[in-house]
Amino acid sequence: MSSPCDPQYAPVGDVGAALMVIDSQLKSVHDGKAGVDPEHRKLIDQFAASLGPKGAKDLLDGACTLIYMFMTWLRKAHEDHEKDVIEYVVPTLVATMRMMPKSVSPEVIPTMAGMVIAAGTGLSPNLWRKQYGDWTEEEMTPLEATAFLLAEHINRITEDPDFATRMIADALSRSVDEG
Repeated sequence: MSSPCDPQYAPVGDVGAALMVIDSQLKSVHDGKAGVDPEHRKLIDQFAASLGPKGAKDLLDGACTLIYMFMTWLRKAHEDHEKDVIEYVVPTLVATMRMMPKSVSPEVIPTMAGMVIAAGTGLSPNLWRKQYGDWTEEEMTPLEATAFLLAEHINRITEDPDFATRMIADALSRSVDEG
């Protein structure tokens, strides 16, 4: 039976733009600029503001698509080792978010965890979230942090600081070639 949260019904959004944002965050951290670089944050905010309402919605949907793709990869990787992705990824993600109170308020952590669990069980994160109303301004940075933390988790597992970005870029390239 099909779920209304099935990914086939979800908008893909601007995955390329979302990937650019996450990749720039990953590079910022790996270039030794750990923490919130005010200049980098300003550039990302300017970029998001330049998109307009439709572009911002596409960026948001793209971030959710990234989360879905990252969790799909993580689920398959964990299944190969007969482990449950929810058991191994979500507690670490939640614990990390709890250590980021300036970026992720405690009130939105359950939403981010629920969204990741939805993605880990094969549901669309954006359609899952839509059940509870529109996205809030307070959820935007935590959404970005969630995608970033999942990408960083994949990069650590693979011992390759560019693996998550390259995986998505390759998938985007294949979809263009096939389309």
